Amino acid sequence: MTSVWDDLIGQSVTVEVLRTAAEAAAAITEGRAASPGAMTHAWLFTGPAGSGRSIAARALAAALQCTAADDLGCGHCAACRTVRAGTHPDVRMVVPEGLSISVGEMRSLVASAARLPSLGRWQIVVIEDADRLTEGAFNALLKVIEEPPSRTVFLLCAPSTHPDDVAVTIRSRCRVVPLRTPPIEAVAAVLRADGIGDELARWAAAAGQGHVGRARRLARDPEARDHRAAVLAIPASLTSLERCLSAADRLVAAAEAEASAITSRLDADETEALQTALGAGATGRGTATSVRGSVGVVRDLERRQRSRATRVQRDALDRALVDLAAFYRDVLLVQAGSAGPFAHPDFAEQVRTVAELVTPARALGRLDAVLACRLAIEQNVKLVIAVQAMTAALRLPA
Repeated sequence: MTSVWDDLIGQSVTVEVLRTAAEAAAAITEGRAASPGAMTHAWLFTGPAGSGRSIAARALAAALQCTAADDLGCGHCAACRTVRAGTHPDVRMVVPEGLSISVGEMRSLVASAARLPSLGRWQIVVIEDADRLTEGAFNALLKVIEEPPSRTVFLLCAPSTHPDDVAVTIRSRCRVVPLRTPPIEAVAAVLRADGIGDELARWAAAAGQGHVGRARRLARDPEARDHRAAVLAIPASLTSLERCLSAADRLVAAAEAEASAITSRLDADETEALQTALGAGATGRGTATSVRGSVGVVRDLERRQRSRATRVQRDALDRALVDLAAFYRDVLLVQAGSAGPFAHPDFAEQVRTVAELVTPARALGRLDAVLACRLAIEQNVKLVIAVQAMTAALRLPA
């Protein structure tokens, strides 16, 4: 089995920082002298999508609990394996399925994190997408980070390319670890190790723009490749307002269909499990009272499912917007006379077509329109309105 550090692709500097921290943490728990400042109780992993923020947090969590004396983060001891599998009793993973992390969830988490570790060296809390904390949850987390329990470590992940995007009250109390987008060749090497052919691995790594998960999906899933192709055909087709509005409808409908395919099965399984737990189909004294008392629980599940479906739809749409943003980046490279590397070399003809029809200033304006659409969606603007505004701004001159 590989080391936990092997999961971090193209992040050699970060690996060294985290290795040193794990060694210092082990020294602290064993009463030995530790490297000053190498270990702290709160960490903030930042970086663009696909850079490996949560992977880095999980790797550090595994190394902090690792029982190998000479190779912390070995990947094969029981602690490393259970952390990787998400079953270690002293490592709590907070992965928001919906749009936010509630104050109730955070308070419960903080209370349990204050206990002494039951099996490992530390109580560790990993919070993916810490930017989704509600105001109440944020304040609850801030309080415990200000006055942390002696054997508890918080590992926060935030999708950001700049530390200032994270509130200073949290950032100032954490050690910030910025991650970079993995090099395309490093991603291609991972795909080749998965058994994917060299040519397809190189193409998928480039098309995935350094995002390992997306590159894997493009390499393995023909439907994902077809969806990408449909998205990248849009810019050169926007020759009228009618086509702009039609393209917006297709983008939103495709994201909705993808979200439905992902969540419908999950929803059905969760609903069935809850109904069974509440005694669905049972008969006898007290059954009616029990059913009436379960209405609130069912409604809470339905609310969480709707929130999850909204998030999955937004995430699916955001992947399309990332591809469109990279398309206009390629347009600007062509207009600047650059030889690349291009994000979408297989759409070079469409890129050149758009590059000939608009000026560099207007190409930059179109890139801004795509990024503005991403921001509008993040701020809860109705999807179809945000996307229609974007496609109208992308319309090509007559």
